[in-house]
Amino acid sequence: MTKFDCTTPVVMTLSNHDPSGSAGIQAAIETTASLGCHCTAVITALCAKDTRDLKELVAIDAPLLIEQARAVLEDMPVRAIEVGFTGSVENVEAVHSILRDYPDIPLILNPVTSFCNSDLLDAPAVVGAIQNLLMPLATIATADLVEAHQLAQQADNIDACAHEILESGCQYLLISGTRRDQNCFENSLYGHQGLIKRYSKRRLNVFSHGCGATLATAIAAYLAHGLRLEDAVEQGQNFTWHSLAASRRLGMGNRIPNRMYWADRNHSDIDPTGGA
Repeated sequence: MTKFDCTTPVVMTLSNHDPSGSAGIQAAIETTASLGCHCTAVITALCAKDTRDLKELVAIDAPLLIEQARAVLEDMPVRAIEVGFTGSVENVEAVHSILRDYPDIPLILNPVTSFCNSDLLDAPAVVGAIQNLLMPLATIATADLVEAHQLAQQADNIDACAHEILESGCQYLLISGTRRDQNCFENSLYGHQGLIKRYSKRRLNVFSHGCGATLATAIAAYLAHGLRLEDAVEQGQNFTWHSLAASRRLGMGNRIPNRMYWADRNHSDIDPTGGA
């Protein structure tokens, strides 16, 4: 019987390659490494993108996506799977076919509907495929407020959004930015019983690209370490907040999260809740 080194949890991420290093696969690799996990990166799409705009998008062929994922899943003890941008309806279907064979591995779904605003793909079809095929398999879905409304277009308030999305079958839903003012930014965790908890963070006066990818992967990493879901959600938000607080402007567009903030001597250990 094969003996595995279980001291380093393995997290699989299926997402796009972002050459600017802001989001997608690089965000997942940096986040998992920072949190003591090993990332197995499955590429779903190739992008031409800088820190400002998406310029070109080419989805990986579905058979190659399947081959990438199954090669790892048949070789390594994956403890959590995070799915980000898939690139096409065919790739959503391919991911669904893989996930059905591994129902016991927690699935963290980052729907990334912001990409679907691009005219580079059939947006309504991709969103519909995510709702119908991936949401029912998700342990937890993470979405910002805009994504939540895109996924629940009949809903007229945040709680109704959560209810509609959870009806698709995912077990939990974390919506970012459910309330915000000049000083505070609030996220809300929902389950089938309704609102579970609100998380309040000090609002940052910077805008960084890659927040959603960082948050979803951080939750996956903490679940892979064996934390309870609510603890993984809380710790994942703390990690993301610190990564954004230490973000850097490396190009002419948005800032990039510093997911290795703890190794930066210039980063101060600030309380994200605003406490002393």
